[in-house]
Amino acid sequence: MSDDRPLLFFDSGVGGLSVLAPTKLLLPNAPIVYAADNGGFPYGTKTEAEIAARVPALLGRLVERYHPRLIVIACNTASTIALGAVRAALDLPVVGTVPAIKPAALQSKTRAIGVLGTNATVRQPYVDDLSAKFASDSLVLRHGSARLVELAEAKLRGEATDPADYAAVMAGLLDQPGGDRLDTVVLACTHFPLVEEELAAASPRPLAFIHGGDGIARRIAYLTEGQEWPDARAPAIAVFTAPFDISPGLAAGLRARGLEEIRFL
Repeated sequence: MSDDRPLLFFDSGVGGLSVLAPTKLLLPNAPIVYAADNGGFPYGTKTEAEIAARVPALLGRLVERYHPRLIVIACNTASTIALGAVRAALDLPVVGTVPAIKPAALQSKTRAIGVLGTNATVRQPYVDDLSAKFASDSLVLRHGSARLVELAEAKLRGEATDPADYAAVMAGLLDQPGGDRLDTVVLACTHFPLVEEELAAASPRPLAFIHGGDGIARRIAYLTEGQEWPDARAPAIAVFTAPFDISPGLAAGLRARGLEEIRFL
């Protein structure tokens, strides 16, 4: 029998689309609910306590409404702060998103990697633990940028962005002591792969950019292996937590990624 329970993706904004895209390639018939917490956006400038309280409560409401088979917290900040609380509160598989420090350390030839994330993510002890476990022989530099989240959101809406903004973000990482050694950069916010081309163009030298989207997609496929899916490609729904006027550019950007219906929680 066909099973129309969706996969529920959750992010503060549109960054989780960088996780949704590779998942749809692996599971093309999976029903999708993509929830963006625009009412709480941005997460990167909020306190840990605010995020720890907000995310489990919102996901509880979304689960009650959409009855998903699996939840994907497609947000590094929310995952590093609230993943444990969400798993404790909900009787569903929950996949988190964590900085891809392990594959970056394996790939780096100079043994120096950068971590670009939100301000909240880069200061988390979780990042300390990943660095100690997987990159103990490497220099790990971090830089937090709220502006880069805004740029990714603007790009999805079809708005022009200034190359100087991307150059400033890269300088915040590369101009640190030891930054001249970096050869690999972890995009530790799901928004950032949406502007990877702009970051690469702003870099003064070639760098490898790594994020966890493909690995998360494989994890979702593994956890749902053997489950039934609809016989045809199911519609995908975008849900926003606070009402606002949907611009034509945003609607077009969502449609281009398969999110044809927009709702409010």
